[in-house]
Amino acid sequence: MLTVFWDERVLDHDTGTALHEVAPSPWITMPESHTEGPARLRAMHSVLRSGPVASQLTWGAGRLASDEELCTVHPAEYLNQIKDLSSSGGGWITGTTRVGADSYPALCAAAGTALEAGAAVLDGRSQIAYALVRPPGHHAQVAQADGYCMFNHAALIAELALRSGLHRILTIDWDVHHGNGTQDIFYGRNDVLTTSIHMNHGPWGPTHPQTGWADEVGADSGIGHNVNIPLPLGVGDTGYLRAIDEIVTPIAQAYQPQLIIAASGQDASAFDPNGRHNVTMAGFRAIGERLSALAAAHCDGRVVLVQEGGYNPSYAPYCLLATIEGLLGTAVPTKDPLAYIPDQTLGLDEALADVVANHQETWPALRRG
Repeated sequence: MLTVFWDERVLDHDTGTALHEVAPSPWITMPESHTEGPARLRAMHSVLRSGPVASQLTWGAGRLASDEELCTVHPAEYLNQIKDLSSSGGGWITGTTRVGADSYPALCAAAGTALEAGAAVLDGRSQIAYALVRPPGHHAQVAQADGYCMFNHAALIAELALRSGLHRILTIDWDVHHGNGTQDIFYGRNDVLTTSIHMNHGPWGPTHPQTGWADEVGADSGIGHNVNIPLPLGVGDTGYLRAIDEIVTPIAQAYQPQLIIAASGQDASAFDPNGRHNVTMAGFRAIGERLSALAAAHCDGRVVLVQEGGYNPSYAPYCLLATIEGLLGTAVPTKDPLAYIPDQTLGLDEALADVVANHQETWPALRRG
């Protein structure tokens, strides 16, 4: 059973107009909406409600997260910073990230809906839950907004799971950008093992100092529990599936997670303004299949997914559909409506070998009795 959790209030987060993702250009008289606008999620919601998997899904209601729940990951001072900016008319909290006027309830709806999805899996109401939310969350660090993200939804679910009595959580992030926020939150811990498959973009300034490179392996008791898999641009389906098969799957076999949390982005597609990694619907479907298999093998099929990137409002919904088809094991896949672009795998072998080299001594320590 797959349940999609949805709260209409997430559409109320107003990111305004922009030059793609930064302040509008004074030279353009009719600027477009900010890249992370509500249109992309409306389209995703529509595909799932009206598309070929509609009859195979159940729907669950979201809710608002409380400040107490948000403070399991983020400090109260940080919450107050976002509240104050929202209530004062909104504005840019970083160079790419905008808080809208009165956006705070919408941000709480996104976090609360993610938590409700997590709770449904933890208490047995659903085996697979998908939190269809915006804005994304995986760039939100302990006390730093970044990359459109204010609250880290995957981290909030992980903390909920830990408070429920679990002690081995695996996160798998295939958004095209490094899940630096999730890394930041759990970097010194061994109760959450974070993995991120992403474009090798490196750090992008003071709000994203993490490199995302393979040598960021964790600190203190968390050494070996942060696994970055930076991939060369354009590696496509081949690169992402090899990363899962050759890196993530052996890690899961060693770690034996009790729950998998997936940061599900569709911005690695060839047609995404933020990605261009050439992943197709077939690739996203195969990712969903592999995720379902990992969950079945290690944690009784229990997996929670949270929506991250995916910014082409026409193609990203199809890639989400393909992900869901993979999770469900749909026999007849939906035809890809856009042309295929070949994978560019130059440097892929070296990139994966670098990850293995940085973790070859720590992987054996992940094994649990």
